Amino acid sequence: MSLKLLDTISPFIVMEVLEKAHEMERKGINIIHMEVGEPDFCLPHPVKEAYVESIHCGNTHYTHSLGDLELRQAISNYYLKTYGVQPDPNQIIVTSGSSPAIMMALSSLIDPGNEVILSDPGYACYPNFVKFLHGKPVNVPVYAENGFQFCAHDIAAAITPKTKAAIINSPMNPTGNLIGEKDLKEIAQLPITIISDEIYHGLVYEGRAHSMLEFTDNTFILNGFSKLFAMTGLRLGYLIAPKAYVRPLQKLQQNLFICASATAQKAGIAALKYSDDDVENMKSTYNERRKFMIGRMKELGFQLPVEPTGAFYLFVNARHLSNDSYRLAFDILEKAHIGVTPGIDFGKNGEGFLRFSYANSLENLKEGMNRLENYLLNFKGIE
Repeated sequence: MSLKLLDTISPFIVMEVLEKAHEMERKGINIIHMEVGEPDFCLPHPVKEAYVESIHCGNTHYTHSLGDLELRQAISNYYLKTYGVQPDPNQIIVTSGSSPAIMMALSSLIDPGNEVILSDPGYACYPNFVKFLHGKPVNVPVYAENGFQFCAHDIAAAITPKTKAAIINSPMNPTGNLIGEKDLKEIAQLPITIISDEIYHGLVYEGRAHSMLEFTDNTFILNGFSKLFAMTGLRLGYLIAPKAYVRPLQKLQQNLFICASATAQKAGIAALKYSDDDVENMKSTYNERRKFMIGRMKELGFQLPVEPTGAFYLFVNARHLSNDSYRLAFDILEKAHIGVTPGIDFGKNGEGFLRFSYANSLENLKEGMNRLENYLLNFKGIE
């Protein structure tokens, strides 16, 4: 890996906003955080108990490289209960968060020069994973007028002889919209491998999220515990892979990561088996915040092309204020003391938009919106 290649890796701008916000907080400035997509809830009680018990019992050693079998069986049962399909536990690779799962899936598919199709806007880190592996990200614009839907027709039009895969994300970051069942079925029929990022599954407030496993076996499923179970700091994810890829992925895991944390894996078992009530309470709270934010954004004059039905984000059109979302986000941070993510972080087609996370208390969200209203009343352009 050369410095020349590393120079092609773009910064994760939301982290730069967060780092600036933390710098301001160290100076005594109160910041309302609406930039980072991190649940503000504590660990569900069964998860916390299982984690602590695991340490007390000395369960702090290496597990099987694929992951604790009990956890893999619990994940398999969860998919059967939720989607009606049951992956073989031996097709599940437990990882230290979903980011290593993305890297491993792409590593097994692409050679230098191969192409991976992505939506624009889309999750900011996908293109960098592809570039790190000497692949070529192919960004397909999706538009506000069509609800930022990533459709089979758009993906098919971008396929070339060099295309190895497409990554889909539903519910989508940054928009919070879902890909519908009909579209998923059509995407599953495409002559390429689909990597389906399902990290926000479970956080759906209208309709139903479908797993790509319902429609094809030729898919890599990315998922984890950070979002649904508020377990971000425990770093626990998983990859469900086609059978032919499991042994190569296992060898990659053994060499790069060895295994995921044993204690985190015990916590993951408790999350899947005993945390349904906690999840429902979190979902109910998120939904209350979502409705508040949608209404308040409209009151403040922002266009909302997609009313989110999943995840915990709003992606609003701020082009009436500025076409430079980076400068606008930092201006809002400096003057209104609100952390927001510029749309350019998610691709060129996100320019002029801002992403607001409602993974914060309703009290803080109300204060943030009041600050934003005051900012707008005094807005005379970006200096």
